Amino acid sequence: MNNDIRNLDLNLLKAFDALMDEGSVTRAAQRLVLTQPAVSAMLTRLRDYFDDPLFVRSQRGMVPTERALTLAGPIKQVLSDINRLLQPVHFEPQTVQMTYTIAATDYALKAVIVPLMAELKKQAPGVRVAVISVNHDSLSRQMEQGEVDLALVTPETTPEELHGRALYEEQYVCMMRADHPATVSGRITVEQFCSLEHILVSSKGGFWGPTDDALAAMKLKRHIGLSVNSFLVLPEILRITDMIAVVPRRLACRHDNLVIMDTPLEVLGFTKSMAWHERSHRDPAHRWVRALCLEVSQLPHL
Repeated sequence: MNNDIRNLDLNLLKAFDALMDEGSVTRAAQRLVLTQPAVSAMLTRLRDYFDDPLFVRSQRGMVPTERALTLAGPIKQVLSDINRLLQPVHFEPQTVQMTYTIAATDYALKAVIVPLMAELKKQAPGVRVAVISVNHDSLSRQMEQGEVDLALVTPETTPEELHGRALYEEQYVCMMRADHPATVSGRITVEQFCSLEHILVSSKGGFWGPTDDALAAMKLKRHIGLSVNSFLVLPEILRITDMIAVVPRRLACRHDNLVIMDTPLEVLGFTKSMAWHERSHRDPAHRWVRALCLEVSQLPHL
């Protein structure tokens, strides 16, 4: 008897199951779409593996031995389990229970996570979402180890070993309090723009951004009076000062007592994208969440 599973061919189990059901080598061969000699050879191998005749001839055809009767149920169960493993995973949003971790900036929290959660709770109430800060230095490792499922980043900051998909193109606008003197004419000139005091969002506390690149190309500069590392404090500061800020349009929408105006010069925007690892690339649940993220990103944001 050879009880090393490494030497057991799955096709032998299929042949055993067919022989057990059909009680005939000829009928088992027809069911398996094999020749009769091929099935006979498989039966010989099965007998050698289990050290038992398994099937003996009688006037009624092939009769299973006691050993074969003992094996019949477990083998049929094994084949059934393997067949289920090979079937596409069925995903039902309304009943799924899972935790999904997203790495995002505070900008992405408002621009993407807020609309995503609005739809997610309607369509998949059992999905829990954990949002953590983006750490570009460790993002690949976090995804490889399953610590992060999705990252809301940009194409430029997406590691080349990750999958990526653009969500939308973002533009910059001016944002200020509703009764700001610069709102009187309904538009702001380049001269006004440069003379006003600005707030800049910089993760490193710097005083230079895309707007300053655009101004430098025109041999102009602006006055930045405050550099902060988060978009979240902007509305409060803008409401109580005459300062203005150049911010992504999706961040500027739906704020009480604040208005949006076009920038008086063209400021290069950016592409917002999502990134994920190969380990979850084909998973039905992960694919569904990514598709929903893309869908809500296309919705009107004003």
